[in-house]
Amino acid sequence: MDILIKAGAFLSLAGVALLVWCILQAFGVRRRAAGDEAAMRTGLQRLVAVNFAALGLSAIGLMLVVVGIVLI
Repeated sequence: MDILIKAGAFLSLAGVALLVWCILQAFGVRRRAAGDEAAMRTGLQRLVAVNFAALGLSAIGLMLVVVGIVLI
C-alpha cells in the first residue's frame, strides 16, 4: 500500500506542476497577443486540453493516495 501512496503523491505533484506550467503559458500567451483577440483565443484554447489533463492527473493521484490510506 506504500507504493500506492507514493505513486499517488507523485502523480498529484506532477499534475500540480503541469497546472503551474499552464498558468505560466497562459500569461505568456496574453503577453504575446496583447491586442489580437483571435490569437489569444487560439493560444488559450490549446492550453485547455493540457489543463484538463493536469486536473485529471491530480485527481487520479489523489484517488490513489486515498485508496492506499484506506487499505493500510
